[in-house]
Amino acid sequence: MRNKALIDRRTCLRGIGASLALPLLETMGWAEAAKGRPFKAPVRIGFMYMPHGVIMDQFWPATPESFLKSPPPALESLRPVLSQCLLMKGIAGVPISPFNGAPHALELSTWLTAQLPDAATRNRINIAISADQIAANYVGGLTSLPSLELATMPQTHKENQEGLNEGYYSHCSFRSPTQAVPAETNPRSVLNRLFGKSDKPGHVAQADPLDRQMLDLVIGGAKDLRRRLPQEDQHKLDEYLDSVRAVERRIAAIEYRQKEAALEKAGVAASKRTASDSPPIEIKIPVGDKRSEYMQVMCDLNVLAFQTDTTRVSTYIGSTPNGVSYPELGFNDAHHSQTHHNNEVGKAGKVAAITKFNIDQFAYMVRKMASLREGDGTLLDNCIMMWGSGLEDGNKHSRENLPFIIAGGGGGSINTGRFLPNTKGNQGDLLTTLLACAGVPLDRPIGIATKQIKEMMKV
Repeated sequence: MRNKALIDRRTCLRGIGASLALPLLETMGWAEAAKGRPFKAPVRIGFMYMPHGVIMDQFWPATPESFLKSPPPALESLRPVLSQCLLMKGIAGVPISPFNGAPHALELSTWLTAQLPDAATRNRINIAISADQIAANYVGGLTSLPSLELATMPQTHKENQEGLNEGYYSHCSFRSPTQAVPAETNPRSVLNRLFGKSDKPGHVAQADPLDRQMLDLVIGGAKDLRRRLPQEDQHKLDEYLDSVRAVERRIAAIEYRQKEAALEKAGVAASKRTASDSPPIEIKIPVGDKRSEYMQVMCDLNVLAFQTDTTRVSTYIGSTPNGVSYPELGFNDAHHSQTHHNNEVGKAGKVAAITKFNIDQFAYMVRKMASLREGDGTLLDNCIMMWGSGLEDGNKHSRENLPFIIAGGGGGSINTGRFLPNTKGNQGDLLTTLLACAGVPLDRPIGIATKQIKEMMKV
């Protein structure tokens, strides 16, 4: 059974036009101010990934009491915002049997699905809708983009672990059980996707009436075709139409924003935010090949997308299993090769440096969010940002205590500034809880989840 929120959302948005977009878009977020009610910013949720696990004694705080005062080396760059962070030790990953020979094919693909692929169809994508896409199906109709998927590396890694489809190695977002969502790796292309063909922050592209006419023709013709297709082909057509409707939702949202802009130009306040809010940040595309600068501009794009309410859901795959090195750190060894360190001090030290480097980029993003005013607080106050890995220890491929960092207040839903060393839960429990904190209703838990992790929530 597919997630009920997904089904209801698609039913609600199917065939949506501009006349239906306005009441839908007014149900959350910025439009509160237009109705004379106190402004309440929407909650955004983002995920940032690093493969191969961590060096545990460099990542986990020594005690709950030392978390804020003496964070471990890997978390040092988060020190200015640790009061807005939450660490939990004890989150177990998905047990990978019967795919015991495929730790790297499954570390990313199970990260947001909390579920194994279908063993009977392992040569093609067949897993589960991911947590980010469940969220996007609920709030995606309220923004120009339902979700934003970013990656540092092309999603082209090929390796035949347990006969699993190559898409499992480099994708964490799945629109449906059989549809992986591709991520964008070019910062300038991301800017164009966010704001049309302009580098101006906050610029809104013009919706082409022809686009809507073509979409109407495609959807109308597809409905007639669907009735004549066998069931398997109907499923493939439905997946194609999901992509078409995502474009349609974006056009509807752009039309709504154009209407808002026209009202504001005429002196009528539409869904205007508070005057004290920080202006949209400036994006500068790097010209060199430093990995830190590249990752930081992708983080900036994420911040800008949230700040301008272009999307409320994002994922950023900082790197994928195998093939990546970090010459900026003074060595050219591939990340994966160093994780099999067998406790050799030199190799373990390189893994610790790589982990710190990746967390530093996450810290760059959340510190910037904390510096931007929004409503009565900051952008970070209204976000839930999760950094993590799909393995605990790359040397042993263990998954018993996956490393996660939660940053942001989630609109007041998350109790931050703490390290919880004895959490009892799994990856699905964590994702289920995060979506609950973001206000996304679920008719059932995500993947292997059995509960919400109440101790991370504000009562």
